[in-house]
Amino acid sequence: MIATPEPDHDRKTELMAIDQSKSGIKGLVDAGLAKLPRVFVHDHLNLNIKSGPAPDNVKVPVIDFAGVNTDSTRWAMIIDEVRNACMKWGFFQIVNHGIPITTLEEMINGIRRFHEQEHEAKEKLYSRDESKKVTFNTKIDMSQTMAAYWRDTLTCVMAPNPPDTQELPETCRDIMLDYTNNVMNLGTKLFELISEALGLNPNHLKDIGCTEGLYVMGHYSPACPEPELTMGTGIHTDSGFLTVLLQDQIGGLQVLHDNQWTDVTPIPGALIINLGDLLQLISNDKFISVYHRVVARNIGPRISIASFFRTYIQPQNALRMYGPIKELLSENNPPIYKETNVVDYFKFKHLKGVEGTSALAHFKLC
Repeated sequence: MIATPEPDHDRKTELMAIDQSKSGIKGLVDAGLAKLPRVFVHDHLNLNIKSGPAPDNVKVPVIDFAGVNTDSTRWAMIIDEVRNACMKWGFFQIVNHGIPITTLEEMINGIRRFHEQEHEAKEKLYSRDESKKVTFNTKIDMSQTMAAYWRDTLTCVMAPNPPDTQELPETCRDIMLDYTNNVMNLGTKLFELISEALGLNPNHLKDIGCTEGLYVMGHYSPACPEPELTMGTGIHTDSGFLTVLLQDQIGGLQVLHDNQWTDVTPIPGALIINLGDLLQLISNDKFISVYHRVVARNIGPRISIASFFRTYIQPQNALRMYGPIKELLSENNPPIYKETNVVDYFKFKHLKGVEGTSALAHFKLC
């Protein structure tokens, strides 16, 4: 959302003060913050869209992965469930996915340890340099008038070229390596299921590079003194192919379905899966990437870990083109999108701004 400047509000000075402190939102809260800084206020949150618990028959699908590796009948049933979820929701939760609950809990605890350690231990990682593989910062945009989000984030680029082990914070180093290795394996399985759900060879999406890159963000949102005025994450779609999200039990994630914001209710041991824009593009709109957001809460901290499967944005990838998969096209299903590469796609989305907009329309054929 675009924040409307007040005459006496020096946005840049306020942002610079927060950024230069290198202590994040947690630093503000620890200092006794009682009133939200103006840069965090979102002026247009009163949307004409219903929000909150959906009717009992309208819930984000939950898919049980029990037997996915051993039972061909279950495999076929799971493909059907994945297909329906990808066509109608773009979101689903999975249980019995094979990653031990102890690993999930330790990952959440590891992100908590990082954000709750002494300020001096974190500030050396505080950076907005996107070429670095490990960074810590607060979600603020210095160049645009967009309001800041109520969260601090540890970002780690874990594939295809992971950082040196010693670059990872000691507080979560071992669990980051363990958890992301599990997520990479799970991602391979998910892309096999999605490939078959599209009617393709199970290795199709893997073969075109969908499983190569993993970009991990460990979010920490302290209890907010005025949650009705801000957002943990604004309205957006994910840019890549697929996201695996681990969240704690605080809640706050909402998905836009049938013009209503629907809560994604936390389920112990579950992981949330959502499709990104590039998967909608290559599936030629058969599967969808949908708007979602995170509302701020007066309880916390809320901790979540988003693992994005996306092609690593490097100059050498500029030549890899993505367009609607040819095997899905026919006279009755012509291509909806032109081909693009991930460098151009991400560049356009960044210029357009993330919140409340989808970059997909720009890449549609006339």
